Amino acid sequence: MIWNTIQNIFRIEELRQRIYFTLAILFVFRLGAHIPTPGIDGVALTAFFEAQQGSILRFFDMFTGGALARLTVFALGVMPYISASIIMQLLTVVFPYLERLSKEGEASQQVWRVWLLRMGLPLLFRP
Repeated sequence: MIWNTIQNIFRIEELRQRIYFTLAILFVFRLGAHIPTPGIDGVALTAFFEAQQGSILRFFDMFTGGALARLTVFALGVMPYISASIIMQLLTVVFPYLERLSKEGEASQQVWRVWLLRMGLPLLFRP
């Protein structure tokens, strides 16, 4: 019964593509969960997490699959993007062009998003 359902899922082209895409994204995320953040002393981090046995920090580390204890690149999540967004919002007061860009239509919103992504990348690797 269940095998027929699984076979039917893979017969539908769109569902098959979505399943492959999901598996590819999971693979990339798990790979990124093993890339350490630059500038972090691994020995000191390990000692810190060993001292935190039984704390809420270890509980959060369990949900990240150990990525928090290794402080990997993907453990940062969306924080660099949020920081870039806050910085861009503050810069709209200083630069009138950015203020106009933030208030215009869809095309300017696309430019705004590209700038946020480009600004978030260096923030990802800050010490």
